[in-house]
Amino acid sequence: MQDGSRWLNIPGIRIISGAVALVLALVWVTLGGWYFSAGVAALVFWGQREYFELARRKGILPATKTTLVVSQILIVIATIAPDLADAVLPIGGSWICFYLLFQPKLATIADIATSILGLFYGGYLPSFWVRLRGLQQSTYSNLPLLGFWPDGGEWPLGLKVTLLTFGCIWAADIGAFFFGRAFGKTKLSEISPKKTVEGAVFGVMASICVGTLGAMQLTWPWGLGLALGLMTGITSLLGDLTESMMKRDAGVKDSGQFIPGHGGILDRADSYVFTAPLAYYFVTLLVPLLVG
Repeated sequence: MQDGSRWLNIPGIRIISGAVALVLALVWVTLGGWYFSAGVAALVFWGQREYFELARRKGILPATKTTLVVSQILIVIATIAPDLADAVLPIGGSWICFYLLFQPKLATIADIATSILGLFYGGYLPSFWVRLRGLQQSTYSNLPLLGFWPDGGEWPLGLKVTLLTFGCIWAADIGAFFFGRAFGKTKLSEISPKKTVEGAVFGVMASICVGTLGAMQLTWPWGLGLALGLMTGITSLLGDLTESMMKRDAGVKDSGQFIPGHGGILDRADSYVFTAPLAYYFVTLLVPLLVG
């Protein structure tokens, strides 16, 4: 067994910046409405910039500005007309291809593919957080710009499920980190050498526990909470590994230096990317089917 005291060796700046980010995230998620959308838009903007910088390190020349603009439009549409947000992906993708076709330098397959992936990975998938948080928001809004603040009454469904999903992600990340450092022996993947099978399994189990407890608070069958926790734990890990794979290919340790002690936006948001659409469809399609 490895020395369990190693987990204590964490730089103070990492703890401080993490605590500040946590408080800001809780306030931001609680407010919802345009406050939440503005935050997601900012994260999408900086996250995509980091993604395209990774691509440029490989000699790829994507349609950076066009993709950034399309992604911001997507966040706005996801806020005001969620049902139309899916249409932005094919239309925006066509727009990006049109832009690349008429550049002075002939675009490559890699330029086009990287641009479309940037829209999908960096814009479309995160837009599902806006859609998820927006569930019932207009009904319970008690602040300008569709904002909400708890006043002792009922909370919007979107707020409750977003907090629950975030809680599952946090449990998976924290559980995997500490348990893996203390007891991990079996390497999970060459993509991320520090991750262990033991840490990953414990992280998923922690996510399942949070999901099950959260389901009880939402008066869902416990099995739904277990399923949400399992799904979230696995997809957050896949998101982490995907971003690690891109960094490894680009030959960098961190995607950026946006957050002191934590690296770039992608380094902190990677666990949330693939989780968003699954959580949204889980609560809008599966839960009504089983709960009514």
